[in-house]
Amino acid sequence: MNPTIHVVGRGIVARRLHRLLHAHRVIVQDPWWSNVTGTAAGDVVVLAQGGLHAPAVPDLLDRGLHVVTVGDELDDIRELLELDHVAAASGLTLMVGAAMSPGLSGLLARQLAGQLACVDEIHVAFHGTAGPACARAHHRSLSGRSIGWYDGAWAEYVGGSGRELCWFPEPVGAMDCYRAQIASPLVLQRAFPGVGRISARRSATRRDRFTAFLPMLRPPHVEGGIGALRVELRGGDDAGGRQCVIAGVAELVGTAAAATAAAFTTAIVDGLLPAGAVVAAEAALPTTELLRRVQSFGTRLQEFTGVPQPS
Repeated sequence: MNPTIHVVGRGIVARRLHRLLHAHRVIVQDPWWSNVTGTAAGDVVVLAQGGLHAPAVPDLLDRGLHVVTVGDELDDIRELLELDHVAAASGLTLMVGAAMSPGLSGLLARQLAGQLACVDEIHVAFHGTAGPACARAHHRSLSGRSIGWYDGAWAEYVGGSGRELCWFPEPVGAMDCYRAQIASPLVLQRAFPGVGRISARRSATRRDRFTAFLPMLRPPHVEGGIGALRVELRGGDDAGGRQCVIAGVAELVGTAAAATAAAFTTAIVDGLLPAGAVVAAEAALPTTELLRRVQSFGTRLQEFTGVPQPS
């Protein structure tokens, strides 16, 4: 008998995840961790609500539950990764960061790494938000401290600094992106400890940056428009030449996040993920199969080849 999947949350990502998992037994829970009821050992709990997830996880692991988290709060991700030994000792999977970024960004980074003989730089850029909780997190991140991995050490920067023009898959195109307090560098450095430079930026307007230190001036939209993800790896090829490979997506953020969470959740049900705290870019994961599942759940992946496609 397959385990039951408990989706915690009532927002855009949770609702879409519920629809994607229609072939499984899914129970949608209220968006408060203490209300995860009716579980049995071996079930999977997907924390898809806004806010912090780390406070909920020790209790869930103690109850013998696999956990998937959908979020990108830096301090929250740090605390979740520290639960590695707890999950591993119980033979449970704690999937940390199963959204668009971190999550899909890590899968794309690992897939692209297979095209290079060595990787020395990873740069991620992200555009758009899902529901209101995601929009609030975006707003907060631009006023926080941004981290980056440079030449073997962590560096901190002011959120909203470091403007860079990033080209996303169409129809999004070029957007100004800035450093922000997001967890992608932390997750990627864990999976690629030998890479010298890792950065992550998110798109923002001038108003976003100037108002980041204030409360949101108006309520966020129910859902943002088309979002996008860009993952760029730089390194060397077998001949010693310098290479750059890029992949990404252009999709509603809630749709891409739900597809990624669904891929990881079904992989846990099928016994494909190891025990312990797991991040998306790890070499031990079945990356190709996970990306196949992301696409089967309706998110189209794109790779920059430099070759025009016929119209």
